[in-house]
Amino acid sequence: MNFPMMDALIPGAASLARRQAEVVSAGMDADFRDILQSKALTPLYQPIVDVRSGDILGYEGLIRGPADSSLHEPTALFKLARLYGKTVELECLCLQVHIDRFVQLGLAGKLFLNVSPEAMVMSVQGASPLAGLVKEGIKYDSIVLELTETDTTSSYALLKQAVADHRQSGLQIALDDLGEGFSSLRLWSELRPDYVKIDRYFIKSIGKDPVKRQFVRSICEIAQQSRTKLIAEGIETEEELDWVRSLGIPYGQGYFLHRPALPPALKMPEHILELMGKAPHGRRPLMNDAYKSVATARKILRIVPAVADTAPTTDVYNIFQAQDDLQVLAVLRNGAPIGLIHRLRLLERLARPYHRELYGNKPCAQFIENQPLIVDHQTSLQNLGHLIAEATPHHLSDGFIITEQGRYLGVGTGFDLIREITQMQIHAARYANPLTQLPGNVPINEHIEALLESESPFAVCYVDLDNFKPFNDLYSYRKGDEIIQITAKLLRECADVDVDFVGHIGGDDFIVVFKSQDWSRRCQLVLDRFSGETAPFYRPEHVEAGGYVTENRQGVEVFHPLISISLGVVKVNTALPYSSYQIAEFAALAKSEAKKIAGNSLFIERRSLLAGTSLSEYPDQAGAASH
Repeated sequence: MNFPMMDALIPGAASLARRQAEVVSAGMDADFRDILQSKALTPLYQPIVDVRSGDILGYEGLIRGPADSSLHEPTALFKLARLYGKTVELECLCLQVHIDRFVQLGLAGKLFLNVSPEAMVMSVQGASPLAGLVKEGIKYDSIVLELTETDTTSSYALLKQAVADHRQSGLQIALDDLGEGFSSLRLWSELRPDYVKIDRYFIKSIGKDPVKRQFVRSICEIAQQSRTKLIAEGIETEEELDWVRSLGIPYGQGYFLHRPALPPALKMPEHILELMGKAPHGRRPLMNDAYKSVATARKILRIVPAVADTAPTTDVYNIFQAQDDLQVLAVLRNGAPIGLIHRLRLLERLARPYHRELYGNKPCAQFIENQPLIVDHQTSLQNLGHLIAEATPHHLSDGFIITEQGRYLGVGTGFDLIREITQMQIHAARYANPLTQLPGNVPINEHIEALLESESPFAVCYVDLDNFKPFNDLYSYRKGDEIIQITAKLLRECADVDVDFVGHIGGDDFIVVFKSQDWSRRCQLVLDRFSGETAPFYRPEHVEAGGYVTENRQGVEVFHPLISISLGVVKVNTALPYSSYQIAEFAALAKSEAKKIAGNSLFIERRSLLAGTSLSEYPDQAGAASH
């Protein structure tokens, strides 16, 4: 409650409060200067752990002020440093303290050091914050500069150059708190860090929030394309650790694994290592890449106005002023797109003194900042992701131009691309087989229908296990489930994840849709590996005998061979008017032929598929192989 008359009722109350504040301020000022002069900082180290094995990748350096000081916590310490304009000086001191103690303790692995963009760009001016700090006992390639994002980055070009300068020395780069800052997605695109830390917000209670899980899966997809290693921050419970592992994130840190300490832990506690030794619950693979390869750039097309490259800049300015929600304009030359002009950058430049007068009547093409990425509307989202990952990184944040036979259609954005990938993951999950998490019947049919519409040649392989039921009866349904999961894993490993599609119909039946040219070699690889992959599930005497004896329902002993795998393949002629259901029927017939062959077998239907025909009509044109 406020008392506006308090100063009147208690003479000198306001002046007394001001004097106390001045004393506190003076005290903090003295404490802060003493910390800088005497280097009175304590480094703590928190392990960053490989959540697959329990090995320690390295340590993040965390700083603390004097224990008996109001500046003990780093937030208070850096708040005062910003107030006095001493942020970079304090950062350099923290770096020195961390490196000195890391070497003194003889710690192994990588040292993650927090650095602000302001300190990072010092290298461009010839004054790296690490100058003179790296000494004997630690190598440059053991240091990871962890870029913190306290404010929006003003100059990406300067920061990009600074990162390149540090990388030349062997240093690695990490992006901290992905998802927290305003521009973290663009920073990832521009800087191509070696590591990205997923903000603790996305990890907290992730098992209870499907939206968080979808965001993290999308982050995993981007990391896979950009070859970035992910670190999950803020793991505080066993359930969160389990989800991090199940989503395929390789590294993690947090209080549940180990708190920051001095000296730090040299190995994980035994109870943590025991958790690492267990399989995570329901390990869910990333979405089948081939599933999203059938979605094209047209799906994320945004209709955006275009102007001629000779149009006056004032015209472009007026268009942006008239349409508040318009963020980008395409620029055409002789009807063909040559680049993009971004609203905020144009308005920012024209807001400078005299710039509208100087540039208003000049051609707008001078405001095209970057070489654009131009893609055809039929480009798959899979290939589009590759293009963005391999090209100049600004395309993810700036957007790209979509054309049809060279004619301008509109633009696409990185946000829309990520959203569409997320939606397809949700769709795939809705119809996924619960045991293998592979796409089920609906996605299988949709995938085949899309390939038929695109008139792109492909082959369909129907996969079935032989003698599975006797094994299930003898060894238990749990062992049977493991055989199913091993088969799913084998099929994924033998397929080309970029173009081939692996689906699970149900039970012991699978479908592989091959677009890879060497599909027959891949089928043979499945035959070659299957027996070795499944052998550990049998008793030694059964392996030696090649099977086992059980009683049938009539009490008669029957010998059952070990489980084998049958593949029936149909090459699809997309010029003929088939549906996905007809293709599946042809593949099932080919599978039936394969099952007639003993052992691991492959039957390839080599004739052209003709309406109203059956396999038996052209037996000389079919082919079979066994292993």
